[in-house]
Amino acid sequence: MTDPADLRAKALEIHRLLCAVHGCPVPYFHSLDPLSELVSSLLSHRTRNAASGAAFKALRRRWPGGPDAVERAADWAAVRDAPTAEVEAVIAGVTWPEQKAPRIQAILRRITERTGGLSLDVLNELSVPEARAWLEELPGVGPKTSAAVLSFSTLRRAALPVDSHHHRVAVRTGLIPASLAVGPSHAVLAAQLPPEWDAQQVYDNHEVLMLHGQRCCYYRDPACDRCVLLTLCPTGQALHPEREEEERARA
Repeated sequence: MTDPADLRAKALEIHRLLCAVHGCPVPYFHSLDPLSELVSSLLSHRTRNAASGAAFKALRRRWPGGPDAVERAADWAAVRDAPTAEVEAVIAGVTWPEQKAPRIQAILRRITERTGGLSLDVLNELSVPEARAWLEELPGVGPKTSAAVLSFSTLRRAALPVDSHHHRVAVRTGLIPASLAVGPSHAVLAAQLPPEWDAQQVYDNHEVLMLHGQRCCYYRDPACDRCVLLTLCPTGQALHPEREEEERARA
């Protein structure tokens, strides 16, 4: 079994190498309020970014927020109270709109019941573990969604989301075993990062591992010949032992 201290050191070296490639700090890609980020994350499940982004914009066009709602994207009370069939039609481009429309409305109703309105300001008063637990009590919200809401939204909290690309890189480099699913991997990978890291550093870690999975460590035929992590990656070394020897000779 690998020593946890060794894994933490490896995680930091992977972070350093990938930051050199992709540039850290990585700019946040938008500034949605946490409720809007929650809906955006729910739409993105098993859906390409272009399709979920289009569905999110369609909700804003159909039920626009007020003029003071900077990047709020929609009148979520109107979405909550609309006929479910209409919401489903608006988000038809995502995967499983027939499931996501009623789930989003159920979550909006549950938030209204718990807070007396449609706001996630309560999360500001909670620690990151408490805020994630609060969110994960909502129907259909798991570790990835709770972390995304806290990290990507204007809350800017130090929570680590793990998507399929991030997870693949972590498995192949040996940070986590292949038997560990995406959901449980959140806690393990987060524990490998320094506890004093701020929100930007944790966000950077997710972004650079995700980008590496998208641009180099492909699901099929990973580009090990140009991978900066080859000397740290048992999978790449097994696939290309000659490349690993060349990298060691140059080191």
